[in-house]
Amino acid sequence: MRLLHRELLGALAAAPLVALSGILSPLTSALVLRIMTLVAIWASQVVHNLLKKVDPSEVVIDEVAGFLLTMLWVPLSWGTLLTGFLLFRVFDIWKLWPANAAERLPGGLGIVLDDLVAGLYANLGLRLALLCLGSF
Repeated sequence: MRLLHRELLGALAAAPLVALSGILSPLTSALVLRIMTLVAIWASQVVHNLLKKVDPSEVVIDEVAGFLLTMLWVPLSWGTLLTGFLLFRVFDIWKLWPANAAERLPGGLGIVLDDLVAGLYANLGLRLALLCLGSF
């Protein structure tokens, strides 16, 4: 249960950064995601090396990168933030292909890439919901 708690907090901690990137230009938002992803891979690799764990639960920056991708170029509202958060958590838990394969990659890359895949699925799901339901 602690692992789930840490992952939830990691994704929730991304909300202010998501809100900030939502007011930036699309190009700048993509740049923020790219920088966060690179920092997340590096930091995850450092923790992986220090703790000698395959996917250390102490690392939550991967959740931040994944949630940033979930909300990339999506109109921000309380409804989209909540729906995007829930979709990201569902896809992060389910680990659908290729997230389950990405998770097996070595070190920081594997730690972060599965969350980016979950973020991509959540982004697409959120866009589909917006297309079907309109704004919420």
